[in-house]
Amino acid sequence: MANTLLTSDMIAKEALMQFKNSLGFTKGANRQYNDKFAVSGAKIGNKIDIRKPQRFQETDGATVSKQDVVNEVVSLTLDSRKHVAFQFSSQELTLDIDRFSETYVAPAAHALANKVDIDGLAKAAVVANAVGTPGTTPSSLSIAGQARAKLNQYAAPSNGRSIILGSDEMTGLVDGAQALFNPTKEIARQYEDGFIGRARGFDWRESENIKLHTVGAQGGTPVVNGASQTGSSLNTDGWTASVTGLLKEGDVFTIADVYAVNPVSFQSTGKLQQFVVTSDVNSDGSGEASLGIYPAIITSGATQTVSAAPVDNAAITVLGSSGAITTLGLAYHKDAFIFGCADLEMPKNVDMAARAVDKESGLSIRFVRYYDGDEDQLISRLDVLYGWLAARPEWACRVQG
Repeated sequence: MANTLLTSDMIAKEALMQFKNSLGFTKGANRQYNDKFAVSGAKIGNKIDIRKPQRFQETDGATVSKQDVVNEVVSLTLDSRKHVAFQFSSQELTLDIDRFSETYVAPAAHALANKVDIDGLAKAAVVANAVGTPGTTPSSLSIAGQARAKLNQYAAPSNGRSIILGSDEMTGLVDGAQALFNPTKEIARQYEDGFIGRARGFDWRESENIKLHTVGAQGGTPVVNGASQTGSSLNTDGWTASVTGLLKEGDVFTIADVYAVNPVSFQSTGKLQQFVVTSDVNSDGSGEASLGIYPAIITSGATQTVSAAPVDNAAITVLGSSGAITTLGLAYHKDAFIFGCADLEMPKNVDMAARAVDKESGLSIRFVRYYDGDEDQLISRLDVLYGWLAARPEWACRVQG
């Protein structure tokens, strides 16, 4: 029986399947494929517009109180193009797809998926909600319950939730969970695979791509410098003077008597609002520092974030000790982070070229094989074009360890 030659379409479809199966963090995110580039092909810098859900306030009585509909549209920039290049002979096109995939396609697709996950997990730096102690590996599933409570406080939907941790954190939690009441099948999986499948309302994932964060140097007795500040920056003083790296991008802190509010009822949660520093901060010679923060301090309206603006000299407390190194695991609803993918343009006059798309999973990948005259060889490559957006960081929570 004659061998059947592998085609570019067969290779592209296999690459897409392997790419999809190799994703970790991205599987739990909102994945959006945009087909407007299907003909012309997308390029670095193209944008996808995404509309966020409306937020309304309730009113009392029979009389209608009209509210303006604010179409909040955020743009996701396709700012990452990654590829893996490899070589194979025409004779190897006679291999069956499984053998060919094992040798070439699967390793290449896995490398691409790994990078996509790394880029997505980097968005943990913009998440303010946090549980756990920086530098201390969690050993109890109670930390997942704390993360669940955080998501509930910010009205994240109860479905579509995932939690992703590093191997050390997963091991600590599996060891701590074995004595708890669990379905027999779940206990068996924990014992055999060292892995938690589903618990505390989350689908669990494990990754070695979890971001590490080093807490800033801090120093002094920091306080708010000036009453009634609102917006995305905060003037502070009381720090140790002239400290470089006082706070690092991703540091989390609270302000005395500034409480979070539920985004639906706008009632105080009774928990201090956590803020994340959006860029590195140094103190000046007087111990003053201006902090870029998220979320913004907003005291009223449909986007209210806090119960009240801080008073002058309100105490500031940074989460974690100076220089503590922490893993940034994440508990998140799928709409907290959006992964956008689009079709790359198809080249002409090449040996082989095909594109595979899965609209349901929001993925697109391109396979091309071409002749390199400078090196006198045929080169194959797999490419993806994508971008990440932290659309609702409040629907995520760091699980620190």
